[in-house]
Amino acid sequence: MAIITTTKRSERFRRTTPPTCKYWQAGRCNRNPCQFSHSLPTSPSNVYYNANSTYKHSKMASSSAKKAFKKPENCALRAVEYRPEAMSVEKPTKCEQKAVADVEDVATVAKCEQKVVLIEKTADVEDVTTVAKASVGKSRNICKDWMTDNCVHGDLCQNLHSWFYGDGFSTLAKLHEHNKAITGIALPAGSNKLISGSTDGTVRAWDCNTGRCVHMIHLNSQVTSLISEGPWIFAGVKNAVKAWNIQTGADVTLDGPKGQVLSLNVGNDILLAGAEDGVIYAWRCSFESPFKMVATLSGHSKPVVSLAIGCHKMLYSGSMDHTIKVWDLDTLQCTMTLNGHTDVVTSLICWDNFLLSASSDCTVNVWVCTEEGTLEVTYTHTHENAVLGLYGMTDAEAKPILFCSCKDNSVRMYELPTFLERGRLFTRQEVRSFGIGPGGLFFTGDGTGLLNVWKWLEEPKVPT
Repeated sequence: MAIITTTKRSERFRRTTPPTCKYWQAGRCNRNPCQFSHSLPTSPSNVYYNANSTYKHSKMASSSAKKAFKKPENCALRAVEYRPEAMSVEKPTKCEQKAVADVEDVATVAKCEQKVVLIEKTADVEDVTTVAKASVGKSRNICKDWMTDNCVHGDLCQNLHSWFYGDGFSTLAKLHEHNKAITGIALPAGSNKLISGSTDGTVRAWDCNTGRCVHMIHLNSQVTSLISEGPWIFAGVKNAVKAWNIQTGADVTLDGPKGQVLSLNVGNDILLAGAEDGVIYAWRCSFESPFKMVATLSGHSKPVVSLAIGCHKMLYSGSMDHTIKVWDLDTLQCTMTLNGHTDVVTSLICWDNFLLSASSDCTVNVWVCTEEGTLEVTYTHTHENAVLGLYGMTDAEAKPILFCSCKDNSVRMYELPTFLERGRLFTRQEVRSFGIGPGGLFFTGDGTGLLNVWKWLEEPKVPT
């Protein structure tokens, strides 16, 4: 008996062989012989069909076809788009006719062909979304919903579900006793204690072996900077600098600064403190005898937020007045003013004969000394957000690495001098302090009071 079909065909795609058995396609044909074909048509009209699919000929199958495009089922091959005329010789349903009408031109067909080939070659994939994820690279940003345990996408999320990515380092511990921003991290010489200062008004000492806080000092004032030099620890507070000697137990208060002490450094046996009044205060010391104030360096019109010591006994100071000033540590006189930024100069570090400066204008400038003795910007690296701090160290292979803390609660890691990104660290609030320890250890302190302990690995891992 002749088979009458109601499926519309164009002359171009007219079948020259019997229609494919729909029951054979579903793996349920029990006729032998069968008057329909038990093979896949070679016509281009079948580009949406996959021989391994388990399509069921029922009303539910046609009514749920549209949903497969939005929410894939567990089987990767079920979600492949199809054209009903390639699936059945019966009259198409309304849903099937709509699916055919959606394919309006050859370009759309070609894209669908590529999708089918991709999925057919991935026979061991359990979910079609895994195929999609493998073909699209993840973002380099952390998932904000994952940070609060509210992400519903799981492994399919295009943002990172990790507190860092990169190779050659790992996280060792998280120390969380401070309840406000950590503004300074130091490891005094001859001690096995890690020291941290915070705007919660405390200085804490951590045992490097157990990771426990073993001592705490209440200062009744925000600690806005902290460093160590030899056995001494210096903490910047309001209108003063606090100093402790871990060997002798000496406790000294250095008065003089006006307002909050925002930055500290030591160079040429001089303790330098940048204050909120725009003045840099200097104390001469041998770190054995009492400290004696020797000068006040005036020149900035706004608070001094960063200090760096460079070669040739030079001091560099960055300020909220958008300028960098260069000081001779022998004469304590300003020798030049640099105007390379349009916002607060948040951080300064010296690397070889270069000066690197960060700013809230979202840039990092690399300065080089010219033959005339001046400093000029030789390279500018631009970020999407304000740069809060610069920190430098070498990795396990002795490559120089620059850490850039940004306003988006991340720390970018760059290889110098290429500025090739090595990885990123992520925190709940911006990183305000950084410390370097022995054996490849380094530390970050963020705005929540969390102190993270990291370590460079001897054998770099594949990037996460």
